[in-house]
Amino acid sequence: MSSETTGASYASAGVDIEAGDRAVELMKEWVRKTRRPEVLGGLGGFAGLFDASALKRYERPLLASATDGVGTKVDIARRLGVYDTIGHDLVAMVMDDIVVCGAEPLFMTDYICVGKVHPERVAAIVKGIAEGCVLAGCALVGGETAEHPGLLGADDFDVAGAGTGVVEADRLLGPDRIREGDAVIAMASSGLHSNGYSLVRHVLLERAGLALESEIAELGRTLGEELLVPTKIYSLDCLALTRTTEVHAFSHITGGGLAANLARVIPDGLHATVDRSTWTPGAIFDLVGRTGDVERLELEKTLNMGVGMMAVVPAESVEAALTTLADRGVDAWVAGEITGRDGRTSGAELTGDYAR
Repeated sequence: MSSETTGASYASAGVDIEAGDRAVELMKEWVRKTRRPEVLGGLGGFAGLFDASALKRYERPLLASATDGVGTKVDIARRLGVYDTIGHDLVAMVMDDIVVCGAEPLFMTDYICVGKVHPERVAAIVKGIAEGCVLAGCALVGGETAEHPGLLGADDFDVAGAGTGVVEADRLLGPDRIREGDAVIAMASSGLHSNGYSLVRHVLLERAGLALESEIAELGRTLGEELLVPTKIYSLDCLALTRTTEVHAFSHITGGGLAANLARVIPDGLHATVDRSTWTPGAIFDLVGRTGDVERLELEKTLNMGVGMMAVVPAESVEAALTTLADRGVDAWVAGEITGRDGRTSGAELTGDYAR
């Protein structure tokens, strides 16, 4: 009589528990690199532990939280088989939202959903997340890898994350601090970052039929390499600014573009004007616009156009702010100013033409 079982099992349904366990073992070394002194325990528990007694040094600590993913940029990573950069994008999208209010990033958790667990692939994704956490100064305290056979293809995946930071209540940044006469400082993006990829993929890959392996002269590399450039993580740069000079607000330039995101921190009664002539967007933005015949306003409300973060500072803080950013290797410049509404609605607008 045969001892083989013919009954259904989790494995026969497409879920490989052993592969998941191996993925956890492979990622442990990367998670350890993000450890902060407040973290208790190790990877593998049901919950990540963070010693909140560290917050006792604050008079009135405010916790800041954010969650996000990286959108359809994951499709580019999947097509190219490159998995160790997408985690930088995830950390940037979460922690650079948190630092906008002046909060120090503390810890993060991730969620990785796959059609089939390939341990080395999952570990590469976590490696990127861990490297991003180091750049943001936060700990990766846990996460979840979920296998969804039948819903996702064997090579399909998605990532999401949530983070927590802390800021002293009387140091909270935002619209209440902004004053007429403040300067708007732009910090250069590293490229497309992690927004607008549905438009980019539609224009460059679907309509134009460009191959990710194509060498694009104006980019100086292949299209795929350009599209996978990791999102710049500004968290520690922004915190350095708050320590070295007065800052009134930050704006993380993500979905919706520069004007819409800057408008989110402009108080009623004031208006932000950003001069396009103060910078030249990178070649990838022109490539998308020209190839898809995309109007400038459509590009600007979809892509960051070369600016990933903005700081609003008093006019007398400009020199110190630019010096701090330059010392940290951040390309930054004065791009605009805060004025009265003068009959306009409160918010932000772009004026002039981009420098050539």
